[in-house]
Amino acid sequence: MSSNTPAGVGVGLRRPHYDELLAAIEDDALLGARAPAWLEIIPENFVDRGGMQRAVLARCRERWPIVTHGVSASIGGPDPFDEDFIRGLKALVHGLDAPYFTEHLCYASVDGRTTFDLLPLPRTGEAVKHVAARARELAERIERPLALENISYYAVMPGSELSEGEFVTAVLEEADCGLMLDVNNVYVNAVNHRQDPSAALRALPLARTRQIHLAGHMRQGPRLLDHHGAPAVPEVWSLYREALELVGPAPTLIEWDTHIPPLATVLEEVQRAREIWDEVFSTQTRDPSAVATCDAAPARAEMSADEPARRRRGRGSRRSRGRRRAKPKAGVS
Repeated sequence: MSSNTPAGVGVGLRRPHYDELLAAIEDDALLGARAPAWLEIIPENFVDRGGMQRAVLARCRERWPIVTHGVSASIGGPDPFDEDFIRGLKALVHGLDAPYFTEHLCYASVDGRTTFDLLPLPRTGEAVKHVAARARELAERIERPLALENISYYAVMPGSELSEGEFVTAVLEEADCGLMLDVNNVYVNAVNHRQDPSAALRALPLARTRQIHLAGHMRQGPRLLDHHGAPAVPEVWSLYREALELVGPAPTLIEWDTHIPPLATVLEEVQRAREIWDEVFSTQTRDPSAVATCDAAPARAEMSADEPARRRRGRGSRRSRGRRRAKPKAGVS
């Protein structure tokens, strides 16, 4: 497995943690066994930028594998891709030697205007073909395999014909791309739409899982809001355990994007994920470099990295975390 392929449990690279992570590069003892195994960035915060942001990224790249998780491509939207951003994104992922790129199964802009939301799509056969074609185009243009995330959503769009599981499965099969499995989103959606979380999880195309996200949410009246500003709740940890049992040792990211606490608090979540990992895979080595991504990942997700190939709470998913030109400030995804 490439040294740039994430394995084990990682964290998002966030500005409040820059100093501690940079110090840990100089002295491994500062974090010791608590250190994350890899990092994830929001490319919108780095594309076409220099200065401190890129300097920190370059130093972290010396120590950790880094993957990219986009928030503004609007895979399901009607607008053409932003040419400047796509060029910058390709340069970024190639510069990092990132093995794949992840985005959201949603739309985020219409008629050139950013919604600052990750909005759900109508779950129709027509939408499946539209999204799949754009997913294939994006993967080919940045020359990286693509994985799409199951978003949190608060309303089912009019005209929908398919369940969430059917829609996600159809898109990923048509596009031949991977699944960025967000376990908290599964739980939030299941509770809000009165579904069984385990059944909702199992309805997704788990054999295509490329990576897992874990995050916290909040309760607002009768509903849960996915805000990435708290520890994961016990029910999400239980669902994570079930997900690992079903998909195998997929690399897992602890997402914490609002009300960001000290790094030590985030690393407590990392340790909890590792403990569950150990319990599920007790017969496997703890060495993260020996743990591969889900063996059942799709053909496109197995391509060589060298082979061509943003939310107000309420209506949509999560506020975009990236920022480029008039794009939203860092938030959650």
